[in-house]
Amino acid sequence: MEIYIIRHTTPNIEKGICYGQTDLNLASTFPEEFKTVKQQIPEGIYHIKSSPLKRCALLANYLGTHVFFDERLKELDFGDWEMKAWHNISEKTLNPWMKNFVNVRVPNGESYVDLASRVNTFFEDVIKSHDEEDLIIVTHAGPIRAFLSSVLNVPLEKSFNIKIQYGDVFHLRKEEDALTLISEIEV
Repeated sequence: MEIYIIRHTTPNIEKGICYGQTDLNLASTFPEEFKTVKQQIPEGIYHIKSSPLKRCALLANYLGTHVFFDERLKELDFGDWEMKAWHNISEKTLNPWMKNFVNVRVPNGESYVDLASRVNTFFEDVIKSHDEEDLIIVTHAGPIRAFLSSVLNVPLEKSFNIKIQYGDVFHLRKEEDALTLISEIEV
């Protein structure tokens, strides 16, 4: 079974805004970015799973007609910080999170460990599945980093060394009950 994990293309939002689970449209560059994504995926019939957030759902629906949405693929819930400029978030609440973003929850949101737990549960279900149809997964940088850190045995606190751009595609192969990363990644 071949698996392609794709980060959504560029969202329509200005830089410097915290937007985790906010439902955003895609930037006007989507048609060009979609072509680049599509070129990295071999022709075939794919089962498609996606985060339900619009920036992933739009891309997933361009890749196929039968998309299954899974809440576990959503980006980090930034709670009270959603749609605030990073520089406008109070240092009193931001600093503890910045020092330990893996374990500290965002006010009324979640921690990176929370995200990693739900994402890894999703991938455990993929591994246990007896479905051998090739799979496309459309999600966000946070879930991709959390999952790849598990595959690569990289501690979560170092997972931001895994560079993930908008529209990046990561190829994995499921053989028996294991996933192998085919794409080369610098850590």
